[in-house]
Amino acid sequence: MASPTETLEFQAETRQLLQLVIHSIYSNKDIFLRELISNASDALDKLRLESLTDTDLAADTSDLHITLEVDQAARTLTVRDNGIGMTRDDVVDLIGTIAKSGTASLLAKIKEAKDADAAQSLIGQFGVGFYSAFMVADKVTLHTRRAGTEQGTVWESDGEGSYTIAEAEGLPVGTSVTLHLKPADGEDGLGDYLATWKIRQIVKQYSDFIRWPIRMAAEDQDESERRGEPETLNSMKALWARPRSEVTEAEYNEFYQQISHDWQPPAETVHMRAEGTFEYEALLFVPAHAPFDLFSRDAKRGVQLYVKRVFIMDDCDALMPNYLRFVKGVVDAHDLSLNVSREILQHDRQITAVRRRLVKKVLAALKDMRTKDSETYAKVWEQFGRVLKEGLIEDRDNTDTLLELVSTASTHDPEKATTLREYVARMKDGQDTVYYLTGENRAMVENSPHMEAFTAKGYEVLILTDPVDEIWTDEVPSFDGHRFQSIAKGQVDLDDDSDGDGGDEAKTEKAQREQDFAALLGWLQSTLAEHVKQVRLSTRLTTSAACLVGDAQDLTPTLEKMYRAMGQDLPQVKRILELNPTHPLVTALRRAHEANADDLALTDIAELVHGSALLAEGGDLPDPARFTRLLTDRLTHTL
Repeated sequence: MASPTETLEFQAETRQLLQLVIHSIYSNKDIFLRELISNASDALDKLRLESLTDTDLAADTSDLHITLEVDQAARTLTVRDNGIGMTRDDVVDLIGTIAKSGTASLLAKIKEAKDADAAQSLIGQFGVGFYSAFMVADKVTLHTRRAGTEQGTVWESDGEGSYTIAEAEGLPVGTSVTLHLKPADGEDGLGDYLATWKIRQIVKQYSDFIRWPIRMAAEDQDESERRGEPETLNSMKALWARPRSEVTEAEYNEFYQQISHDWQPPAETVHMRAEGTFEYEALLFVPAHAPFDLFSRDAKRGVQLYVKRVFIMDDCDALMPNYLRFVKGVVDAHDLSLNVSREILQHDRQITAVRRRLVKKVLAALKDMRTKDSETYAKVWEQFGRVLKEGLIEDRDNTDTLLELVSTASTHDPEKATTLREYVARMKDGQDTVYYLTGENRAMVENSPHMEAFTAKGYEVLILTDPVDEIWTDEVPSFDGHRFQSIAKGQVDLDDDSDGDGGDEAKTEKAQREQDFAALLGWLQSTLAEHVKQVRLSTRLTTSAACLVGDAQDLTPTLEKMYRAMGQDLPQVKRILELNPTHPLVTALRRAHEANADDLALTDIAELVHGSALLAEGGDLPDPARFTRLLTDRLTHTL
């Protein structure tokens, strides 16, 4: 004989929390179905496991499934499974109490939250699961019987302040949750959950990859009779959960196109599984071309996050760093809460560990591509190289790997890019420095005065023309023990005296030259003090009269412009003017200064020399009108 129905009161704090769940927390009420289907899937998993470990358990596991039933007349939606089921004690323990631990703490935090979005983020930290049903239902009725028992249980509540519980006879093994639905209300975010198209949509979005079939046993809205055959709503094709050997390239491409909306196949696929204390699967793709919003500040990034094949969120940026924002794919974690919030993801140690491994896998795949398929890699680098180089600034843990991926133009080959490893293999005997020069484009860099001595003596120089190159070359000191050096910074001396011949003679000649030009250099430094901090003789010039260089630690002019454009208030960065002591203009200027140091025309020529050096590197003249007037006057005097 069934026991009488008991009416039990929710605890005061539980009532408050339940009301927040129902009325205040979630802006997207569709997730109630995701939660109920996930609970049903867990029940099926548990029954299958228990049937394998308990040979005495009399349970039919031949057709485990989830059924969704719509009753238009009664306005009910039922989620039914033939899983493990629950005893009466299970119902009281698992459903009769919400958020057993942390309820008071959660309520306090929600009260402190200033808006609905903040509250919604907090609720995810504690989980609501079954109780999300009350967002869309006036009443919820649960029928359940645990496998291996004869007695069933009925639980019912309107979500206001109490619930009823009673024993029931003749129930099948498993659980059914019947929602007595509220009327559809678009303004309140309540969909028409009696509409089969709406149910299909929700299942497709959140539960398409659940391993058990989700069947629709509903009245068709266009026909009066019930369907003869139930419709399976989910594909159950979670490619990431299958061994790679069992997935075809066509299946990978189809799945990539589905999640990326890109109709070209990916350039690379990364399929991985991690087992141990934190289990997860991942299926990641490197696109063949960049999306239009790759450099947009508002562009969404990150991969899709699933928990046990249940969709949690798009664009999970906690799993992928910003410099890999072009990577698409899915990560399916086994041990996270369905209601996990972005706040938790950003601080969770396990998520951090997963992120580190995903990054290493993607970078390893790119490195492998560079070695085995250089043509494809060249295309990928053309599309995403600028973004990958951001990692040299952001990700110190993977600096060495990222440096191996760098592909850039150099003076070695006018057409083909080079890797740093290839550059090092070609370095001259005794060379321990990787030389580079940044600029707006290749032509400007190749024609820079700074290149002259390097070209004349056959030293290879990397040509870096991406804006990010200005930053990472300052952040990364070396590659494989070879330091990076901008040929536009510091002192450069390419004289090779390693054979010992002529060493003393060269030093004597250099000392004499310094003495001969000392007066001119001092005068120029005083005359141009507003613009430069030093004037010296150059060893990097062969054909140009002068060039401007920076100290080793100085900001480059381009980087200075970038920082100023971002609103940073920087002191003026004065540079060094270097003169070519063999150039006719410089030698003539020295003679003119020796003959009459007070000649005012020399001051004009000094400004022209400085302005010409500034223009040669693509810089901006401080006073273009004055420069033009001085140049016109000097040309007039020569005619």
